[in-house]
Amino acid sequence: MKIAERQENTEPACDRSAFCTTRQAAERIGVSHRTVQMWVENGALQAWKTAGGHRRITNASVERLLDGRRAVLAPPPAMASSARPILPLGAARTVLIVDDDATLLRLYELEIETWGMDLSVRKASNGFEAMMCIGQARPDILVSDLRMPGMDGFGMIRSLRDNPATASMPMVVISGMDKPTVLAMGLPDDVPYLTKPAPLAALRAAVTSALPPAP
Repeated sequence: MKIAERQENTEPACDRSAFCTTRQAAERIGVSHRTVQMWVENGALQAWKTAGGHRRITNASVERLLDGRRAVLAPPPAMASSARPILPLGAARTVLIVDDDATLLRLYELEIETWGMDLSVRKASNGFEAMMCIGQARPDILVSDLRMPGMDGFGMIRSLRDNPATASMPMVVISGMDKPTVLAMGLPDDVPYLTKPAPLAALRAAVTSALPPAP
């Protein structure tokens, strides 16, 4: 049986109230239509295709992303809104994730927590904030977007590479720009590059490969 035929036969039995279109999902989450399509392709949103080739996304997976965003934007009551925890000496290895999209930050954080690698996650929304976090406590690895307000990823990476104390810090870049463009704009050849939004399996492979061994 062809896939399209199987979908056509099973579609009438589905609870249509449990699904939405890609455009409806984009409006609810507050992102572009293309971003939702990429999240579907990446597995971040659960979806299936109708016989006519239209995506239908589960409302449950949309709600999970929205819950992640609300968790990011609502800090614990005991912590000031601008405060970020500083890890004590001797804590687990740390990964600093830098992205101006709070939902993606939360998605990557939740994914890393499932790896069982004893990695503590720290987050920053732009290059300036990331530089402050690194000044407080250098992470074991940096995972960063490139296009961000204020100091972007290119400026941040240049600053880190120019500083002997951080020049050897392992990095992984996730960007919506194509690789030839980011290389032409100055991304070092030795920095692993993933297309945004990064396939979660590829993200794990890149971080595992770049992360220095545990002491």
